[in-house]
Amino acid sequence: MGSDPIALPLLESIQSGLCGDVEITAIYTQPDRPKGRGKKVVASEIKRWAKELGIPVFQPERIRKGDRLEIEDMRVDTILVMAFGHMLSQALIDSTSVGIWNLHTSILPKYRGASPIQCAVASGDSKTGVTLMKVVLEMDAGPILDVELVDILRLDTALDVEAKLSQACVPLIERNLGRILAGEAEPIAQAVEAASYVRKLGKDDSDLDFSEAAEVLAHRINGLFPWPGTRVFHGEVAIKIGSADFTLESRNGVAGQVIGNEEEGLAIVCGSGVLFLKRLQRPGGKMLDAKAFVRGYDLAGGTVLESRPMSALVS
Repeated sequence: MGSDPIALPLLESIQSGLCGDVEITAIYTQPDRPKGRGKKVVASEIKRWAKELGIPVFQPERIRKGDRLEIEDMRVDTILVMAFGHMLSQALIDSTSVGIWNLHTSILPKYRGASPIQCAVASGDSKTGVTLMKVVLEMDAGPILDVELVDILRLDTALDVEAKLSQACVPLIERNLGRILAGEAEPIAQAVEAASYVRKLGKDDSDLDFSEAAEVLAHRINGLFPWPGTRVFHGEVAIKIGSADFTLESRNGVAGQVIGNEEEGLAIVCGSGVLFLKRLQRPGGKMLDAKAFVRGYDLAGGTVLESRPMSALVS
C-alpha cells in the first residue's frame, strides 16, 4: 500500500526476487489526481508500475471505519505500507497472517506523523532513517523491528534526503521480509516518552523570520523544499527560496538586510549569523542560482526583506 514514488525501489526489490519467493498480490494506491499547470489527471508512478506488470490495483478514495477492502478476502500473509495516506482498520490488520508492516521515514519514535522527512532536515538533524514497524491502530506507534539510517548533509534538501531514504528501504526490507513471513520477527516497543509529532505542512509554513539564527533559517529552507517551500517578501513580491547555507559569523546590519551577493549566495543579516540564499525564484520565473537571479531582479545591498512569524513544525 503506497502512493509516493519513494516506495518504488522497495517494490522493485520484492518483485525481482531479492527478498525470496514472494508474490505481490495487489497494490493499493491513491486515486488518480489532477497534476501540473494543466491539471491533467495522472496516475501515480506506483499504479503505472503495477499495471505494467499486471498486478491488480485498487484505489479507494477514502477508507472509512467499517469499510471492507478487497484484500481482506485474499488471505495474504502480510501487507507492507509506505506513504499510503490512509488509516487502517483492526479488521484489515487481523486479516493477515503476520500483521501489517509500515516503513516510516524517520527514526521512530521521533517525528511520528505526516512530514517526517521535511522536519528532520528543517530541525538540523545530521541523520534520519527508515523504520520498519508493525502497524497498530495508533498512528506510527507500533513496535519497531529494524531501522536503516542515512546521513543528512549540510546542503541536503528534503528532496535529496527523500531519494536517500527511498534507496534505504531496499536493504531494510531485504534483510527483514523473510523473517516477517516466517513469523520470526520480534519487534520492540517504542519509547513513548521520546515520541514527537509532525503534522501535514502547508503554505502557512512558508514564511521566514530573520530575527532567528541563520542556521535555523537555512535548515528550514532546505527542509521545506520542494513542498511547501519557503519565501521572502520584497515589498509585495514573494520570492521563493530553493536552498540555503549559513555562517555563524555575524555581520553589521539589521535583520533581513541584504549585504551582498557572495560566492555562497545572497547574504542576509539574521538574528545571529548570516544566511546565504543559494537559489531563488521570482513570480513567473524559474528557480535560479543567486548570481543569475540578481542579474534579472534588483536586490541591492541595503535592501531589507520583510520578516514574518514562523510556525512550529514539531510538537
